[in-house]
Amino acid sequence: MSTVIDREAAPTPEAAPPAPKRRPLLLTDSPLGRRLTLPAALVLAIASGLLAVLAFPPYGAWPLAAVSVAGFGAAVHRRRLRGGLGVGFVYGMAFFLPLLAWSSTQVGQWPWLFLCGLEALAMGLLGMGLAACSRLIDTHRWTWAPLTGVAWVAEEALRSRQPFGGFPWGNLAFSQAESPTAAAIWLGGAPFLSFLVALSGGFLLAAGYALAVHIYGSQASPRERRTAGIRKAAAFTAAAALTALAPLALPINATAPDGEEINVAVVQGNVPRLGLSFNEQRRAVLDNHVQATLDLADAVNEGRAERPDLVMWPENASDIDPLANEDAYDRISQAAAAIGAPIVLGGIVHNDDGTRSNMTIVWDPEDGPVYMYSKRHPVPFAEYVPYKAFFSTVAGWIDPRMSEGLDNVAGFEHGQNAGIVEVGDYTLSGLICFEIAFDAETRASVLDGAQLMAVGTNNATFDVNEARQQLAMVQLRSLEHGRDGLMASTVGVSGFTDHTGEVSQATEFNTAAVIQADLTLSDRSTPASTVGILPEAVLTGAALVALACAILINLKHRRSQT
Repeated sequence: MSTVIDREAAPTPEAAPPAPKRRPLLLTDSPLGRRLTLPAALVLAIASGLLAVLAFPPYGAWPLAAVSVAGFGAAVHRRRLRGGLGVGFVYGMAFFLPLLAWSSTQVGQWPWLFLCGLEALAMGLLGMGLAACSRLIDTHRWTWAPLTGVAWVAEEALRSRQPFGGFPWGNLAFSQAESPTAAAIWLGGAPFLSFLVALSGGFLLAAGYALAVHIYGSQASPRERRTAGIRKAAAFTAAAALTALAPLALPINATAPDGEEINVAVVQGNVPRLGLSFNEQRRAVLDNHVQATLDLADAVNEGRAERPDLVMWPENASDIDPLANEDAYDRISQAAAAIGAPIVLGGIVHNDDGTRSNMTIVWDPEDGPVYMYSKRHPVPFAEYVPYKAFFSTVAGWIDPRMSEGLDNVAGFEHGQNAGIVEVGDYTLSGLICFEIAFDAETRASVLDGAQLMAVGTNNATFDVNEARQQLAMVQLRSLEHGRDGLMASTVGVSGFTDHTGEVSQATEFNTAAVIQADLTLSDRSTPASTVGILPEAVLTGAALVALACAILINLKHRRSQT
């Protein structure tokens, strides 16, 4: 007997639910084409920011600056404007938080975070600008490297001036003191050097893109794809290397110092203890520098050292006003008379109107104080407080200690003098501390007649990383303007530089020391001294033109889609 099966009545297995779509881990589609997913872009931005830190002293892995630029460009490419802003800001925080960590060693975390946030915002604007240029780059691939270069110059031009006078610390140029590319600063200044570093990064970015597209995106055979990708990547990598090495051909010795040779002694007296409280023992700091100079005088009299033509003490060597305090006046006069040479020292001077000035004072062995330079670019929130009532109120909402700190800021006046210090027949630059970071102040001192690149600084409230980053700036400025130079620090790092950017006799940090060298004066001008702001203006203008073209292309495409 057969059994009849009712197939229609038999239960049918339920259809399996569709497999959930896997979210892409690395690349995703966008209206402009494939781009990095947001998590991948953020990871790349953070990694690139950290790589940039390693390019700066004390690490000095200068090639990583270009690699960082390439990673940043890849992270923001083909993103929307807000995506470029956000990714750029993340890059900026990953870069500036460790780079500027020295700014938190004594004043706490909030000022450090605010400073890093302001600096990172500029990087966010750079990310937004590069994101806006994505369609232009994809349409004209050859523009990628030069557009990257000019965009970085424009970002640094903004950050070096705004807000509150700007803060150029972290500019690409300042990572290159030991690189062959550094010679470019002699030709076009720090902005031109930053341009070449970013241009190299743009070439590396184009190399990586070419390799990825030809290996994964071409219709050719795997071997043909691999060969074409490798060839293009090699060509772009070679262009990056050539950009970095080409400045070696510049004739920097054509403007080498050729004037009188003088002997300069730098006194690093050290302080009783690091930190903001170092000036609670102002007399001890002054006495340290006096005693070191007296010891040098004994060495000269015994024939163990050459008598210097001038002695350089650092910023804040006398936080006691030596013009108003008889004891300080007498101690400095004693040291100058013993060494038989002028002392150039940093001191705090109380003005007749109740304000104070951060001064460099020339102290003659016979006539006492004969020349004074007042710092022209005091540091906002450290040496003066802009809009003090407003910021003190806001700081009080965050942390009452911050408001108290702002109330205790000295309130130094902005100097209105020329950027030089005249020592008899010699003329030094009048740069104090962070002024060495600013292109305009440094060049102005040269145009005003500075024959040596001299910088007095006080690193007692920071750390050795900040000191080495600052010394790298002195290296580059000496090369930029063809001047022998020096940095005199209370606690280190002090040292001498020459017109090629070489450093000699660099001191240890938090250590008393006296160093001495023969330096050559110069009245010559380098190309960078002559052209001044012109390269930066041209490159920034090119960035703005490129951005305008990108916006027009984006608008034209949008209209074609409607």
